[in-house]
Amino acid sequence: MQSIGEQIRARLPYQRRNAASFALLIFAMVLTLSAFAEVGLARDGYIPAGLFVYGGGLAVLALAAYFVQMKFTPYADPLLLPLSVALNGIGLAMIYRLDLDTSDDRKAAALAGKKVVADAADAPSQLMWTFVGIVLFVAAVLIMRDTDKSDAPLSFTPKTAQRYTYLIGLTAVIFLLLPIVPGIGAEINGARVWIQLGPFSVQPGEFAKLLLVVFFAGYLVNKRQAMSLIGKKIGPLSVPRARDLGPIMVLWFFSLGVLFVQKDLGTALLFFGLFISMLYIATQRVSWVVIGVGLLAAGVFVATLLPFMGHVNQRIDIWQNPKPYFDGGCLLESGKVVPVNPNTEIYKRFDAQGSPSPGFSACAELGGSYADSAQLMKGLFALAQGGILGTGLGQGEPWRTPLSFSDFIFDSIGEELGLTGLMVLLLIYALIVQRGMKTAVAARDPFLKLFAGGVSFVLALQVFVIVGGVTRLIPLTGLTTPFLSQGGSSLMANWILIAILVRMSHDARKPAPQAIQDEGMTQIVSTR
Repeated sequence: MQSIGEQIRARLPYQRRNAASFALLIFAMVLTLSAFAEVGLARDGYIPAGLFVYGGGLAVLALAAYFVQMKFTPYADPLLLPLSVALNGIGLAMIYRLDLDTSDDRKAAALAGKKVVADAADAPSQLMWTFVGIVLFVAAVLIMRDTDKSDAPLSFTPKTAQRYTYLIGLTAVIFLLLPIVPGIGAEINGARVWIQLGPFSVQPGEFAKLLLVVFFAGYLVNKRQAMSLIGKKIGPLSVPRARDLGPIMVLWFFSLGVLFVQKDLGTALLFFGLFISMLYIATQRVSWVVIGVGLLAAGVFVATLLPFMGHVNQRIDIWQNPKPYFDGGCLLESGKVVPVNPNTEIYKRFDAQGSPSPGFSACAELGGSYADSAQLMKGLFALAQGGILGTGLGQGEPWRTPLSFSDFIFDSIGEELGLTGLMVLLLIYALIVQRGMKTAVAARDPFLKLFAGGVSFVLALQVFVIVGGVTRLIPLTGLTTPFLSQGGSSLMANWILIAILVRMSHDARKPAPQAIQDEGMTQIVSTR
């Protein structure tokens, strides 16, 4: 009886789909250029110069990536590159729309007495990082050749990476710990997940997630049989043996360490959830998922009881009841939340004294911990304003939401494209994940199956965590929205992720090598 992977490989179209990929890429570029045109027409009444600078620049980069894919991975999945370009293009158009240098309606709003948040949207920088990301995509496709061979010359392939499982795992841990190193680590918005390199700030966790996928895949390939053994049955669940619980307990303690030291719930949730998902893929045992979710919930509960985890605790409090923290709230040691917003006397006093952050200063005088839920609530207001069809690109007021170009770009797009536009974005993400999972099932090697499945799931989990946070489905975290948010670390890591899936889908879809001669025939060689 054929396995699921063999059945999928039997149905795969062993033919080049370059024409289909090119047609979809053209459609993605038309979508992007239309977004730039709509922004200019809505705000200024004419086609903006950004249509040719940013849209044209992205088109050139996308075509270059396509030709490299066509030549070196001709059997690759035809959807992966066009879908990624569409997401990158929509994000670039939205950041262009939010850029201070291109937003005349900000000045009009300020003159009308509306509160305008001083965002730092930077479209030229985003175009530069898009260039770097696509260059890394091209480099990764060129370097990762013959992924089904571990000894491919002059190339670093996923199978090559399997030989360095523990070294790669150690590198991932170092990347995760770099932000807490004095001198290079930087705390931004309450979470210490950044490192400062001169004028640039880098989020090493974006690259650590890919390294962790390699480590988990290599580890589970060797240990999955032991972890599949049944220890005891407790009700309907089959609990694994105690000796096999060791790795998951180590990951649990390490995720708690990241949560405690970096005060970042999102990163801890991302890589712990990644390990549990890959463990389920490797063993197909639901008990591992139940144990993992239980340990994660227990870890978060423990974090809420610790006094030095005020930032994480306040994010959970804001998720439950954001109203007391709107425009500034101060959590006292007694557990009471005191408003320190612009309408309070203590805020006005520090504001009159010229304090750069009157609310924070007021809370410090009260001896409490300061937090502001305006970011979350204004994002929800923006989604409500957008409704089903949105206000139209260039016709909303997304700049009134703090960090509308990065953490809350999903809400900014929702205001101007509405629920319909957001569903399209989520569908694009779902298609990328589905094609990645299909590649994982069709892969012939167990390590490659886990690797492709882990890469696909880490993208799905990151989208769920950030979208769930900005829509108040779960507590807000500091993760980025892949391909949409402004920032170089996220773009570079996610373009490398797509390159991995492109290379592996090529190997899964390419036809098997044909025999030189028909079976059953004997070649006669004369020695005379």
